[in-house]
Amino acid sequence: MTTVGLTGFGTYVPDGVVTGEEIAAESGIPEAVVVEKMGVVEKRVCPPDADHASDMSVAAAEEALADAGVAAADVDLLLYHGSEFKDHVVWSAAADVADRLGAENAFATESYTLCAGAPIAVRQAAAQLQVDHVDTALLVAASREEDLVDYANPDSSFMFNFGSGASAMVLEADPGNDARATVHESAAKTDGSFSRDVVMPAGGSVAPPSAETVDAGEHALDVADPDSMKERLGPVSLPAFLEVADAALERSGFAREDVGFVALTHMKRSFHERVLEELGVDPAEDGFYLDRYGHVQSADQILAVEEGLERGRIDDGDVVLLLGAGTGYTWAATALRWRA
Repeated sequence: MTTVGLTGFGTYVPDGVVTGEEIAAESGIPEAVVVEKMGVVEKRVCPPDADHASDMSVAAAEEALADAGVAAADVDLLLYHGSEFKDHVVWSAAADVADRLGAENAFATESYTLCAGAPIAVRQAAAQLQVDHVDTALLVAASREEDLVDYANPDSSFMFNFGSGASAMVLEADPGNDARATVHESAAKTDGSFSRDVVMPAGGSVAPPSAETVDAGEHALDVADPDSMKERLGPVSLPAFLEVADAALERSGFAREDVGFVALTHMKRSFHERVLEELGVDPAEDGFYLDRYGHVQSADQILAVEEGLERGRIDDGDVVLLLGAGTGYTWAATALRWRA
């Protein structure tokens, strides 16, 4: 059976910074709540006229290709799994990124699972590396959904942690000793009853963009009934995280006690710690809390892995669990075995 390896990765974050103190001042939420509960000491944000999703994807991809020692021309598949909010509406960021990198031999495609995108993108690419005519895949993701957050809208406060940035991964079939990690199995589940809880009201076919929708502020993310969403999500979210984590581990021949590091979607600090503790790992040593990045959609996992490596929290032989969740609502996990 073909072995799939992660042979390189890269990240990019813009220079602009918004602090928790600034978010508190703009939203009227106490600074202690923003920093300690929401977990945003600061986050990166993009200027209006630069660092678009494609730009950030290219920057992260160049770093990942260099890390893997792979030429862009040798990439067979380029998969964009970042935000649907990108340079243009109804447009292929994947094709644009492939062209700008010089990946002329790759076919380019896109996959959207919102903030659960990274584990699922690895799952999709690994499957193609095992059965398709693909030897090298480049996965790129970027998000600047911070642009869609209205700090004056308390109903959307759980999105005040949205930050900007990008990540990229190179996966190769049978990479031998070049692998940074071997890719194992995945799991995912969806509860579609949450599908209409978080939306940008205007801009789609239901409410096409117009002067009226702009004047009404309908091009920012909104939550129709935040109390209802919280009440329904609370009882199911932790069990769902644990279900997909356990399934990915079991399918890989691992168990919770094998996990050495969890790269988890940014969320409120207390829930981040609870998820890791339930998995039997130490939040302070076996994960990384992205309180200086915020939530960068499906780039979170590689940002956390990069920080974990820099701090010596990931060792040779560790099982690294990529764990994410995205509105919709989908939970997903993929297991890797790290190699020094």
